[in-house]
Amino acid sequence: MARPATIPADARDGAAAAPVAKPKSVPQRAMEKLGLHRDIDLALHVPLRYEDETRLVAIAELRDGVTAQVQGVVQRCEIQLRNRRQLLVTLADGASDTLLLRFLHFYPSHQKALAEGRCVRVRGEARGGFFGLEMVHPSFKAIDGDLPLATSLTPVYPTSASLPQAYLRRAVASALNRVDLSENVPAELLPSGVVTLRDALRWLHHPPADASLAALEDRSHPAWQRLKFEELLAQQLSQLQAKHERAQQRAPRFKLAAGGLQEKLLAALPFSLTSAQRRVVEEIAADLQRARPDAGRGDATSVPMHRLLQGDVGSGKTVVAALAAAIAIHNGWQCALMAPTEILADQHFRKLVGWLEPLGITTAWLTGSRKGRGRREMLERVASGEAGLVVGTHAVIQDDVQFARLGLAIVDEQHRFGVAQRLALRSKLEQHSLEPHLLMMSATPIPRTLAMTMYADLDISTIDELPPGRTPIVTKLFADSKREAVVARIRDEVAQGKQVYWVCPLIEEAAEGDTAPIKGDARSSRRPFGERPELRNVIDTHQKLTEALPGVGVGLLHGRMKAADKAATMAQFIAGELSVLVATTVIEVGVDVPNASLMVIEHAERFGLSQLHQLRGRVGRGSVASVCVLLYAAPLSDTGKARLKAMAETTDGFEIARRDLEIRGPGEFLGARQSGAALLRFADLNDDLPLLHAARAAAEIMLKEHHDAAERQVQRWLGSKADYLKA
Repeated sequence: MARPATIPADARDGAAAAPVAKPKSVPQRAMEKLGLHRDIDLALHVPLRYEDETRLVAIAELRDGVTAQVQGVVQRCEIQLRNRRQLLVTLADGASDTLLLRFLHFYPSHQKALAEGRCVRVRGEARGGFFGLEMVHPSFKAIDGDLPLATSLTPVYPTSASLPQAYLRRAVASALNRVDLSENVPAELLPSGVVTLRDALRWLHHPPADASLAALEDRSHPAWQRLKFEELLAQQLSQLQAKHERAQQRAPRFKLAAGGLQEKLLAALPFSLTSAQRRVVEEIAADLQRARPDAGRGDATSVPMHRLLQGDVGSGKTVVAALAAAIAIHNGWQCALMAPTEILADQHFRKLVGWLEPLGITTAWLTGSRKGRGRREMLERVASGEAGLVVGTHAVIQDDVQFARLGLAIVDEQHRFGVAQRLALRSKLEQHSLEPHLLMMSATPIPRTLAMTMYADLDISTIDELPPGRTPIVTKLFADSKREAVVARIRDEVAQGKQVYWVCPLIEEAAEGDTAPIKGDARSSRRPFGERPELRNVIDTHQKLTEALPGVGVGLLHGRMKAADKAATMAQFIAGELSVLVATTVIEVGVDVPNASLMVIEHAERFGLSQLHQLRGRVGRGSVASVCVLLYAAPLSDTGKARLKAMAETTDGFEIARRDLEIRGPGEFLGARQSGAALLRFADLNDDLPLLHAARAAAEIMLKEHHDAAERQVQRWLGSKADYLKA
């Protein structure tokens, strides 16, 4: 019986105080950290692998490298003090042979359980030792009486150090007995051959002794197929629900007028749009002027646009954004463009000002570095509505930024923003229960399978061609030992009047034994260029290149520099005053210098494939023949080899994205979009396409004909996490 809570003295003569909550145990807190809050969470926490405790093997039948279970009596248990303290136990099964058990880490409880004369059941991997076969750190249990063997494979769950397997197994078994696993999906919508959800989970948690290990590992068993279908169905339902909910909301409806700002901007541009750019502009314009299906006479509202504009590096997304902004501003509404870095925001600002200010559009610039009077003036322009276009970083969504009439929000490199940040931008329009249209842009093309799952709630526009005149980029791989040859190539490029990027993965690195990074380590600066095999930092590399290229302007750019210093360095590089720019990945997106012809990426094996492609896209932005050099340190991991091989074989961003999905999984593309919502845990987007199609078809029918069951399915799998899809 639970102990009653103690009532404070000053409350005894009145109402009883609220009972004091019982403190949570360490395993309970560990389960919550794993996201195991509900019975259904435990039921869906499927085993990582299984152990076969259904049979015993004679010690004489053990084979080197094979995991097995034996039972015997402890003949000797002693602590040995040789190179290190260890517990040695000799086990005999009485009929065949003896086995040595070796424990390098042990407690007094081990000695007690493994005392001489105790009957013990042991499971582990047999290894050949100096004195015959042995097991190192096997699992064991003392046998008192006749302990029957397990009748099913023993599950081994994903866990943490503070959450023992035994505790987790009991928790899962208990949850399986309580949880409601009634069928939500009508039988006619299920793929053929699958079992019920209850049978699938019971089989996966406790597969029979004769279960096929191959089917367990490759997830081809009908139980796995049912679980993956259920997960994909919940994900599709949540996406379609989010899309339907947005269709009930209202946004300002824009009109396209002859001779309007959009047409004036098109006429003023010094280049012609590609056919792909024209197509996506028409798609966006149709969204912005589309009347609501239920609109009455005089209704000036529309369904909020929620569109993703994707296009390869250099495909011309910024001008499409400018044309969308011109439509909004012509209709008397404001447009906000938010970029993840100040360098990218500045790049957008310069381009947009050059295009729009001659048309009479006032712009505002908001970043974290803008302070004092300059910031106050910008805030006043935004609040009064004088600024038709507002460009900036996260500063755009700060509390003190008040828009007069925000009608269109544009988010560049949307995967680098969190859900809360996008929701905050959308909430900046608090007028007549309206919300702004949302256009998200990404230079990382979304593979088709990902578009069908994690982006199923979005309308997607794709710029699938590059502007004319772009020269293909040649990608070359060089081992770190060839650095001097790369420096020689830089000399040649600079001598021809061209410019070069050199990208490093770190700003600083700690000296051996230091606990914090240091700047400009004098000990390392004296070493000749290219001598050290370890990861080089941007500051050290800048110094080395300055020494190796006398008379050449070498600039330094990284995220910890002051905003004014970064802007000044970038301006010098754009103006051609600097020939070489040593930088971190702050130049990953947005930087546009047509004269840059060579990109060197230091320790390329440490970058993601999409990031490498983005960095490569900083060159080849004009008619100058361009090269991207990927410097790598051997030996390469399998993942590193796959990345560099893909970079060398193709410059197609869509193919790069497909390979990146294969290598890294969906998280690389989602970024923070699904923050708080679990990625697919069981289904594989490459292998389970038929299940995805079936889930998509079932989701559409369930939302129309079985709405309550659809809601139960989403809550079962996602709970409150489904709210994140609204961003």
